[in-house]
Amino acid sequence: MIILATVLLLTVLFGLWRVLRGPTAADRLLAIQLFGTTGAAFLLVLAMLVDIRALRDAALVIALLAAVLSAALVQYLRRQEKSN
Repeated sequence: MIILATVLLLTVLFGLWRVLRGPTAADRLLAIQLFGTTGAAFLLVLAMLVDIRALRDAALVIALLAAVLSAALVQYLRRQEKSN
């Protein structure tokens, strides 16, 4: 489990690199979606390790918020394109 958590944290670091360096807005959007997915997965791994049900609920909330955030960012980018 510790190896899995380490891999998930490395995934977040690679995603952060893509957010900072990503050549397009779509690259950055996908990296932000990766943060939500990886955060939820990390909380699920942690919930299994320490056996706390509240962490599973938090993982579900993070996954839902990541999906909503992605939809909101897509709408923002569309409006920004129309104004240019």
